[in-house]
Amino acid sequence: MKLVARNLRGGYGQAAVLFGLDLEFAQSEVVALLGRNGAGKSSTLRALIGLLPRRSGSIRLDGQDIARLPPYAIARLGLGYVPEDRRVFQGLTVEENLAVGRRIPRPGAPAWTPDRLYALFPNLRPLRRRRGGQMSGGEQQMLAIARTLMGNPALLLLDEPAEGLAPLVVDALADTIQTLKAEGLGILLSEQNPRFARRVADRAYVLERGEIRFAGAIDGQGTGLGI
Repeated sequence: MKLVARNLRGGYGQAAVLFGLDLEFAQSEVVALLGRNGAGKSSTLRALIGLLPRRSGSIRLDGQDIARLPPYAIARLGLGYVPEDRRVFQGLTVEENLAVGRRIPRPGAPAWTPDRLYALFPNLRPLRRRRGGQMSGGEQQMLAIARTLMGNPALLLLDEPAEGLAPLVVDALADTIQTLKAEGLGILLSEQNPRFARRVADRAYVLERGEIRFAGAIDGQGTGLGI
């Protein structure tokens, strides 16, 4: 499965924030969307999942036009989304949060169960009866990703997954992303930290003021654009 956006433009009300983006990613690869605060990273992910109004351009998922579909319909087609603010259900336990995200297995995509997710995120197993509002930021991030994986997506949008997390948690998250890639999941992640992006991503897009300024591999020195 592949997601392809061409000449994507979008905005909030009268304010335009995305200006003709061309990007794509497919299963079994990790692509970083890099840029400073306000560059349009989160807006790009929101546009792809249908939460930001599209003004023009196309978005195709596995060849199907999804630009006019609501977010729940896009998710059912195999695109998962983990927002920057995680949005776990504060009053539900870990087990209940996972149950909310459950969908039947999808042909050609990894199939996830609670037991498989507890193996992927060992820290969640002893917390499975703890409510989301009683968890740390790192634990909530693990739960947010696990809940989305319960929908058995083929492709995943991750918005600032490492933001605000302790270094040890960030290291564990990087390992998890590599494991998901090995499972056949495709990941587009927005990120400000080039070190983290270089560790997990195959290639990158760099956004500046809603436009792509760089597309390609990340070498040991970054992208050559100060990122």
